[in-house]
Amino acid sequence: MSSTSGLSPGTILPDSKSGLVIFFVALPLCLGIALASGAPLMSGLVTGIVGGIVVGLLSGSHTSVSGPAAGLSAVVAAQILSLGSFSAFLMAVIIAGTIQIALGLAKGGFISEFFPSSVIKGLLAAIGVIIIFKQIPHLVGHDSDPEGDLSFSQPDLETTFSELFRMFGDYQLGATVVGLLSVALLILWDNWQLLKTSLFPAPVAVVLFGIGGVLWFEHLGDPWV
Repeated sequence: MSSTSGLSPGTILPDSKSGLVIFFVALPLCLGIALASGAPLMSGLVTGIVGGIVVGLLSGSHTSVSGPAAGLSAVVAAQILSLGSFSAFLMAVIIAGTIQIALGLAKGGFISEFFPSSVIKGLLAAIGVIIIFKQIPHLVGHDSDPEGDLSFSQPDLETTFSELFRMFGDYQLGATVVGLLSVALLILWDNWQLLKTSLFPAPVAVVLFGIGGVLWFEHLGDPWV
């Protein structure tokens, strides 16, 4: 996205491409996280809208992407169960937001200076590694562990590492082909100058390719599905 404030003829096109990519990624993510959290699906859409538009306008950042986080789905589900209703959970969120606003008005941001940046970078890197390990089984169609689960000990009685070995005995040929070709397409798109400079975003191309691949393999039947 552009680093300048406001819209201009030179930034509308790249900002539109970025917005389109984020939309395709955020829409199913918001719905999935709401479902996993035990919250109404509409709340996931509202959270995505607030994170994308309201937070984007108020934060002043040109690179951040805000919205529901998969890592908090278990926490949200537990709190909804603990408080007894989704309405009570919303009230707790309002109270927490009020406290955050009060700290902001009181210039409480200096508290973040007590946390070294290396800790934050290490935390983000660790989350990235966990997500990669968690997504590898899904890449080959091994879906014993629910999508979005980031815990080391999984509901299927496996761990993050043991699941990597278990998937070799339980994978789907069609999902493996679509997944590996999608990764290859992303890498090719980023390294081929003709595609890299095209107006069509690579993630959108991968999504369309994945949909087409799934429909084709479903048409072929066994052993592809």
